[in-house]
Amino acid sequence: MLTSDRIERWLREDVGHHDVTNDVPGETTGRLVAKEAGTAAGIEAAAAVFEYLDVSTETPVADGEAVAAGETVLRTTGPARETLRAERVAVNLAGHASGIATETRQAVDRAQAVDPEVRIAGTRKTTPGLRGIEKRAVVAGGGDTHRLDLSHMVMIKDNHIAELGLETAVEEFRERVSFVTKIEVEAESAAQARRAVEAGADIVLLDNFTPTELSEVVDSLAETIKVADRKVLIEASGGITVESVADYASTGVDIISMGSLTHSADSLDYSFRTG
Repeated sequence: MLTSDRIERWLREDVGHHDVTNDVPGETTGRLVAKEAGTAAGIEAAAAVFEYLDVSTETPVADGEAVAAGETVLRTTGPARETLRAERVAVNLAGHASGIATETRQAVDRAQAVDPEVRIAGTRKTTPGLRGIEKRAVVAGGGDTHRLDLSHMVMIKDNHIAELGLETAVEEFRERVSFVTKIEVEAESAAQARRAVEAGADIVLLDNFTPTELSEVVDSLAETIKVADRKVLIEASGGITVESVADYASTGVDIISMGSLTHSADSLDYSFRTG
């Protein structure tokens, strides 16, 4: 949830202690305009920044909608001084979030053109303080948030396995979590993936495999999952980009997680115009 305290911190960071340039009298109107096509996100957050300073807003475009170059996504009416003070924070939020949503939309479209059932997910590779904005942007682009934080799922990685052993780690964590919490195990080989299924993992993460290697592992797991007689999801991750996502979607995995959606997406170019 976007709180008043957070907006206040953002504004203080930008305005500083002696703002002269934005000390403009009177009332004005403004428009946030997309300078390139993409998928809108962060529009509600941008509006909240203006409204915090008592500038009224209208949002003709909602998060998740496609926008064309030249299209207005937000309108404002209010004091010129407050409008100008909110402008940069609002534009930065909308541009950053819309860039993530646009990148996610492209990844989803390319992957689902190959496999309509595959899901594209974000990761925890987010900007500190902006995770909520960035995760909502992934959803706006048609993706899945994956874990919002460490409490949302148990993920057993290589260090856990090294310390506890795979089977012991699954057993111990299963005893300590709620019945609604899923357990995911990161596997580095087909043999380790089979052990993860047999140990009771709900999700098997295959990290840093090539598409060819993934296809082979997915095929080899089919019989193990059949014997386990329960739903086990297979996730792929590791350096996957929009350009390569279709190749990974063809492997039969259920989920493709992409850190690049949040840590490498370019901002969508917006311009704020008053008057």
